[in-house]
Amino acid sequence: MDITIHASYLPQDDPEAAIGFYRDTLGFEIRNDVGYNGLRWITVGPVGQPGTSIVLHPPAADPGITDDERKTIAEMMAKGTYAGINLATEDLDSTFERLQAGDADVVQEPTEQPYGVRDCAVRDPAGNMIRIQQLR
Repeated sequence: MDITIHASYLPQDDPEAAIGFYRDTLGFEIRNDVGYNGLRWITVGPVGQPGTSIVLHPPAADPGITDDERKTIAEMMAKGTYAGINLATEDLDSTFERLQAGDADVVQEPTEQPYGVRDCAVRDPAGNMIRIQQLR
């Protein structure tokens, strides 16, 4: 089989803040920005990697989600425990400096982890955990 990861999904509750973080702070390109019924789905991805994207979607927009489930999702997003993604870079220190300059919500500075990677962690404007690992 020849299967690749095409897109991952992360919730966003403020489209302009999401664009500011993913485009202006991380340096991703905006690939699509679709509005429907007052909601927006924004597709972003790393420059030079057209086959890999992140779709920033409105939380709980799926049909069939109850009001209680929407409330739980909103509470988890506010705590930063709802969603996350792992990224990688060849220069973690420069990337971390750019994140700090962009006022990212720093969770962990670059650290050698006991499981063999060096990484840092920030939260995007929606509270999603973004871990960035140093490529070896």
